[in-house]
Order: sequence, then C-alpha cells, then structure tokens
Amino acid sequence: MDFTNIFVILFTAGTVFDFALNQFLEFTDYSSRKKNGTKVPAEIKGLIDEATLKKTCSYENAKYFMWIPRAVLMLILDFVLVFCGFYVQLFNFFWSATNNIYLTAIAFVFLSSIPSDLLELPFELADEFSIEKKFGFSNMSFKMWICDRIKSLAVNLIVSVPLLCAACALLSHAGSWWWFLLGTIFVVLSLGMSFVYPVWIAPLFNKFTPLEDAELKQRIEKLFEQNGFRTSGVFIMDASKRSRHSNAYFTGFGKTKRIVLYDTLVEQLTAPQIEAVLAHELGHYKHRHIIKRMCVSIPLVYAVLFAASIIVRKTCLYTGFGFEPATDSNGSVGSYIQIVGFFLLSLSLGGFSKLQSLVANAFSRRDEFEADAFSAKICHSGKPLAEALIKLNKENLTELTPPRIYCMFNYSHPPLLERIRAVEAAEEKAESKN
Repeated sequence: MDFTNIFVILFTAGTVFDFALNQFLEFTDYSSRKKNGTKVPAEIKGLIDEATLKKTCSYENAKYFMWIPRAVLMLILDFVLVFCGFYVQLFNFFWSATNNIYLTAIAFVFLSSIPSDLLELPFELADEFSIEKKFGFSNMSFKMWICDRIKSLAVNLIVSVPLLCAACALLSHAGSWWWFLLGTIFVVLSLGMSFVYPVWIAPLFNKFTPLEDAELKQRIEKLFEQNGFRTSGVFIMDASKRSRHSNAYFTGFGKTKRIVLYDTLVEQLTAPQIEAVLAHELGHYKHRHIIKRMCVSIPLVYAVLFAASIIVRKTCLYTGFGFEPATDSNGSVGSYIQIVGFFLLSLSLGGFSKLQSLVANAFSRRDEFEADAFSAKICHSGKPLAEALIKLNKENLTELTPPRIYCMFNYSHPPLLERIRAVEAAEEKAESKN
C-alpha cells in the first residue's frame, strides 16, 4: 500500500467522510425525534395522534440503533479488505489460475462483494424478522426470504454477466472508443429492462392481477383518458404477502406500460384518495420528469465512462492499492486488469456519493412538488391527496418533521408537512387568480 497515492488518499478520506457524515445526519435525526417526534403539528391534529407518533419514534429508533453497529463494522471491513490486500490476492489468484480476462473479471466482481454481503446478512435478517415484524410490517417467512434472494441472484447474474463480458470484449478489441460502445450497450440495456421488467421480472416476485373494483377502475380509466395517458392496464400487486408497507407506481414503456397498486394501498385509501395518488404519478408523466432525467443521466453515463477510460489506464490507480499491472510501450495498463480499475475507481470515489445524492434529491423533491400540484389541479382539490399522504405516512410510520439537513441528503420526497403546505399554497394561489 502506498498511503501517499492520490487514489488511496481519496479512498481513505472518502470512507471516513461518508462514515462521519452519516453518523452526524443520523444522530441529528435521532436528537430531533427525541425533542419533537411526539408533537402533533397543528395541520394534522385529529388525523394523527400522539400514540402513533410514539410508535413512529420507536420504529425509527430501532432502525437507528441497528444501523450504528452495521455502519461501524462496515467501516472496519472496508479498511481491512483494502489495507490487507484482499482485492490484490483475489485478482492475482484468478488471473494466475485462468489467464482469461472474462473468467477473472466475473470471479473478481462477484467474489469481491462476498465479505460485505456476509457482514450485512445478520443485519438484514434482524431488520426483516425482528424490527419489521415487531412493528407489524413484515409478513415474510424465512423460506420466502431465501427464495427472494435466490431469484435476485439469478436475475443479477443473467443481466450483469453478459454486460461484464461485453465490457471485457470492448476493452480488449474496441480500441480507444470502447467507452462509447459500452455506454451505448448500457443505455440500450437499461431501456430494454423498462420493457422486460414489468412482464418478466416483477412476476417472479409478486402476483399481479387486473383491478376488479369497477368503481375504482372507472375513475382511474377516466382520469388517464382525460389526460391522454395510455396504459396496458391497472394491476393489483400482492405486496401484503411480504410487507404491510404500501405504494403505487407506473412501470414500463409503450405496450408494457402499466399502473401498479399495492393491495395494502387499496385497503388503506378510499377511491378519491387513490385517484389523487395516481394523479400525482400522472403528474410526473405530464411534466416529463422521466424524460428530463434521462436527458441528464444518459450524457452523464458517457461522460463518466470517458473519464474512466482515461483513468483506468494509469498505473498509479493500481500500484497505490498494491497491484502490479503489466503495461505497454506507452506505459498504459493492459486491458486484462482494467475491469479492476473500474472497481478501484468506484472504491476511491464512492465515499463522496452523498454529495451526488444531495443534488439528485433536490431535483427529485422539486419534481414531487410539481406532481403534487398537478394532482391537486386535475382532482379540483388538494384535499384527497393530502388525506392520502397523511394516511400513508401514518400506516408506514414515517417521520413527520425530520431535520432539514437530514432531508437534503436522504429524502428524495419532501416530508409530509412540506407537501401538505405546498399543495395548500398552490390552491390558494390558483383561487386568487380566479
């Protein structure tokens, strides 16, 4: 290890920064809960009681106290794996045994994640079978949990192994334009998954049945027809077989585009409230939020891969962590190890990902406000949406007043009170214009 190497410095600083920032944010949120967590805001008096807020605080505290040892142990593991040369030995073993870029890359990528997966395992089990069951959310059986993990692993292998092989082939044979071709493959695969996921992958985990409630179906179909939204159908997902948490979402593109309602959501909300929630989702479509995000994310994929294509050829990326890569006459690292370069680059910069989340969450929260305003507009009132949000907040035991700085880093959706106030403000503004 070369502790003066810029990439080792970035890894060390980023890992410590990420740990310290998360500890600060979680402790700030915990302190805020202790001080204000059981106070019922004036806007929702009579709709959520103090007993519910106490239960919410207990739920959030249980997750927080489970998160602390997990974060500490993960910090230790990250440093141990890097400073003890685990990744170097793993790569050298498979490269020496196979001398095959494809087999080495596949083995390295999947086996390098095993230590952290093993460390996470008892915490995941405790989350699911202790905390979630204690607070009445989890309906998961251990057999179902195992089956889900096997299915997820299978899907992951089917998707990622061909992509990994394509990356190796391009690195070896596509010359200096491999990054552009790989970016194109990644974008096409991502778009293709939007068509494949709702039809082939999601049904592996849940059962989807067409909505049978005639009144609700008629309201939803009328809502989408009036707003020019075509869909292959409205489906109920049997989410309750795993969890009592509730949600609704749009998925797919073109002929595979569908609306999915959790069965728990249908149980908890009235027809007008469900209509308001779907109007919110429709607001994302009408405001072209997904298209706008794609217009940012797709160029970003190419930009990141172009930058990476330069860095992964530098020997200093590898030597700092203890690798000894072979180089060509120009001093560039051979293609056989550049997949590891991507891993080392993500390792070096991963600790600063919270800064990216800060920006992404800000835009996401803005989009949520726009979708809320759209829902209030086409439903001719923000009241059904506000009622739905309050019910969902109550049923899911979500915090009412998390600290602003915590929301900035961790919330892709605005907290409840901000959304209610924004909807009311938008309605008042519309009424004043009329």
